[in-house]
Amino acid sequence: MTNSPFASVESWVFDLDNTLYPHHSNLFDQIDQRMSEFVQKLTGKPAEQARELQISYYKEYGTTLRGLMLEHNIEPDEFLEYVHDIDHSVLDPNPQLADAINQLPGKCYILTNGTRKHAESVANRLGITQHFEDIFGIMEADLIPKPAEETYQRFLEKNGILPQKAAMFEDLSRNLVVPNSLGMRTVLVIPDGTREVFREDWELSSGSEPHVDFVTDHLDGFLYNILGELKN
Repeated sequence: MTNSPFASVESWVFDLDNTLYPHHSNLFDQIDQRMSEFVQKLTGKPAEQARELQISYYKEYGTTLRGLMLEHNIEPDEFLEYVHDIDHSVLDPNPQLADAINQLPGKCYILTNGTRKHAESVANRLGITQHFEDIFGIMEADLIPKPAEETYQRFLEKNGILPQKAAMFEDLSRNLVVPNSLGMRTVLVIPDGTREVFREDWELSSGSEPHVDFVTDHLDGFLYNILGELKN
């Protein structure tokens, strides 16, 4: 019998942006820029001040959208359509990732603070769409983003997932706190070729926090290692 810590996992849950595709593809940079532009147009603030406001909302509310809804009473659809109007062609198909996900025992899911439409566009570009049981986006979460516990609970209940038999893959450490508390295996995915997360100071993570079980800078390889362990 395998001694793999993933031996009991039946549900494999993946964040989308900067997790299922590499950070260096800069796809999320396009979204980030569009969010700054939206905030600037909405508030009339200079670009630098709009950027600061965007970041402050993200830090306080989990997403810029949540902050804009609560502080400016905006309708979410306009924002979501605007920020996800990006060029997905920068992503290349990833047959290795598709093969690894396909071999995982049980079911696979996407849990994202983005929209289902955006997630489908990304998954289609990567060639992995057919391997996922469900894509749970921000609308399915009733516009309440990770890391709010109710969003994870809503996702788990919708899909009938036992957290003790699930694993969560995320690029943001703070989004692994709740999964860990619920009993999920937690994997922090960091930029390829690095052992540090290069982001804003308040997002920095060494992966040494107690709610992070594993750290990888190569998702494909990490999944293949799990598969190897499960076969032994």
